Amino acid sequence: MSINRVNITGNLTRDPELRATAGGTQVLSFGVAVNDRRRNAQTGEWEDYPNFVDCTMFGTRAEAVSRFLVKGNKVAIEGKLRYSSWERDGQRRSKLEVIVDEIEFMSSRGGQGGYDQGGYAPAAPAPAARPAAPVATPPAVDVYDEDIPF
Repeated sequence: MSINRVNITGNLTRDPELRATAGGTQVLSFGVAVNDRRRNAQTGEWEDYPNFVDCTMFGTRAEAVSRFLVKGNKVAIEGKLRYSSWERDGQRRSKLEVIVDEIEFMSSRGGQGGYDQGGYAPAAPAPAARPAAPVATPPAVDVYDEDIPF
């Protein structure tokens, strides 16, 4: 048995691209930057090294999510890895991407994206008969890799 699960948290590197297959299935593509922290051998200082991860989401959820994502948004993603290879202009090419099963909007950069820190704002206002419930904002927590004991 093998397990193919991925959990990443990072910022969108570009605005998402929504397209449809010939069969009408919605496909959302976007990139997420995830930092890897390593100690520099010469200086002894911790440094961030970015990893750029291609992500793809399918179906009606992909179309709905596309309205709320913009470059710079912080997201948490759960999904699985998919390897693809092809040939273009006589050269073999390949890529490893995350097929998104779940996505959580964590925050936005500069208030973009239709939601605020940790909350979700619907695209349309709530009906006048029922007042909208306030969105709870979790307290900010400053935790860094060097604070974690393992």
